[in-house]
Amino acid sequence: MTQWLFDLGNSRLKCTQLDGEGRPGEVIAFGHDERGFAEALRRHLPATADSACLASVASPALTLAVIDVLTERFQRISLARTQAAFAGVRIAYARPEKLGVDRFLAMVAAHARGARAWMIAGVGTAITIDLLDARGLHRGGRIAPSPALMRAGLHQAAAQLPAQGGIYREFADDTEDALASGCDGAALGLIERSLRLAARELGETPALLLHGGGAEALRACLPEAEFAPPLVLEGLAQWAKAGRPADVAA
Repeated sequence: MTQWLFDLGNSRLKCTQLDGEGRPGEVIAFGHDERGFAEALRRHLPATADSACLASVASPALTLAVIDVLTERFQRISLARTQAAFAGVRIAYARPEKLGVDRFLAMVAAHARGARAWMIAGVGTAITIDLLDARGLHRGGRIAPSPALMRAGLHQAAAQLPAQGGIYREFADDTEDALASGCDGAALGLIERSLRLAARELGETPALLLHGGGAEALRACLPEAEFAPPLVLEGLAQWAKAGRPADVAA
């Protein structure tokens, strides 16, 4: 059976085909804020395939547009949903639908890597942090603007501040580096403080998992982190493996 996975975020779509052992293969990623997005998606899809699993935190309109394209090529489509408990993970939210499915799937993927304490940091449009103990119990998390979003916000408020450029330096001596250092440093500070508090709460320091499109920029400053860019797709593979019923029939 040919099975594809799709992770629709706030700024990019990531997709991959599962291999014969049910593991994600090579990941294709491209932005969906460009004209011709639907045609770009079609170019990356097979002419026909058995099933697709979609996880989306994008707007309902964009999610529906992607589903419309997928129904042209796939016989069966399922939509991943956050659940109170799944694959050994129990989330902290009283209302599961309020926890983004990307965060949920990232925790599922982390727990599948090993029954130990994990702190999962996702860096995309936002930076999200979730703490998972060794029993698979979600202890809660945080959400903040990502470094890229901070830069964009500063540029919008003060056009003379460039939205891009610069490198991380502890104490910068030009504006571009100061902006990069401040925005990246805010994210690093959030992660490092969360790790310290997690160690205090759990009595052990959790392993740090770093994922998302903006994670690479922080990687060098977090040498202890496990770098796992396709973590959400790994969790979606677990969802697909469990054989969840399709929400949409092509």
